[in-house]
Amino acid sequence: MTWDLAFKLLALFAMIAIGWLATRRGMLGGAEGQRAMAGAAFGIFVPALLFRTMAALDLSQLPGQLLLAFFGPLMLWALAVWGWERRRADRHVDPDAHPADAAVRSVALTFGNTVQVGLPFAAALFGQAGLQIHLAIVALHALVILSLITVLAEIDLARAAARQGEGAALGPMLLGIVRQSLLHPVVLPVLLGMGWRLTGLTLHPVADQMLLTLGQAGVPLCLILIGASLAQHGLSPDPRALLGRVLLKLLLLPAVVAAAGWWLFGLRGLPLSVLVMAAALPIGSNALLFAQRYRTREGEASAVIVVSSVLFAFSAPLWLAVLAWLS
Repeated sequence: MTWDLAFKLLALFAMIAIGWLATRRGMLGGAEGQRAMAGAAFGIFVPALLFRTMAALDLSQLPGQLLLAFFGPLMLWALAVWGWERRRADRHVDPDAHPADAAVRSVALTFGNTVQVGLPFAAALFGQAGLQIHLAIVALHALVILSLITVLAEIDLARAAARQGEGAALGPMLLGIVRQSLLHPVVLPVLLGMGWRLTGLTLHPVADQMLLTLGQAGVPLCLILIGASLAQHGLSPDPRALLGRVLLKLLLLPAVVAAAGWWLFGLRGLPLSVLVMAAALPIGSNALLFAQRYRTREGEASAVIVVSSVLFAFSAPLWLAVLAWLS
């Protein structure tokens, strides 16, 4: 763990603490105020960041094999977590359960903090060559993971509506799932940004600066919301289950990526190290935004973000030692 990364983590915790304190002092307007802030983050700031990123992204320059070696296992992992949580929900009927619970937990156990923690970590440990690989992951991270899990969430919502007799026939239901997925505030700006890139046009400097400023505002707002959610919901009614989920993200997911990279794709050295450490990152703030989008498991999402960020200080050196041994 480098000092630079340690300071970055402390800065994250400080902003989360500000959100917690502001909520305890009644400065954020209670639950409705937090939902309004989350709506702004998920409806304005994050879409601006995603559109600008995709509008400037040259897909032809991305390392295709390395991205497949990373996102292939991650997508299978996300599907496995979603399937497991859905099966548990079907077996144990919970009157307080929400149809999107499985998707929300899938995001939390898959989506890493590739920007606030991942960028300085990759730059400090792997240099320019490693940072370029990590930036390629960042460019597609939200597109691949959040788009997939958004579709899963919409499928579960449609399934729940059908069970209650409120659903439409199969054809209209599928069209509804597709429409809700495409109009999602994560998927739509990504698709629009890709469409803009395909036109060959560049963003006007005024538009580019506006999108940059909006995107930068989303990061501190997300951290404030994590602290606010912790103040409202607390850590977790079941700390053992919380810790188990965090350890799955910090230990088992990177092991899956390492095994796939080593045996299926034949990766060694720097590329393997960058991919494994990207998978080993703590849970990103989009897990909370996703939970707030569907209004379920918000306290749990906040808790796993904070706990995983703390434990990353211990799991990161462990993975670096494993990677050094593999090399």
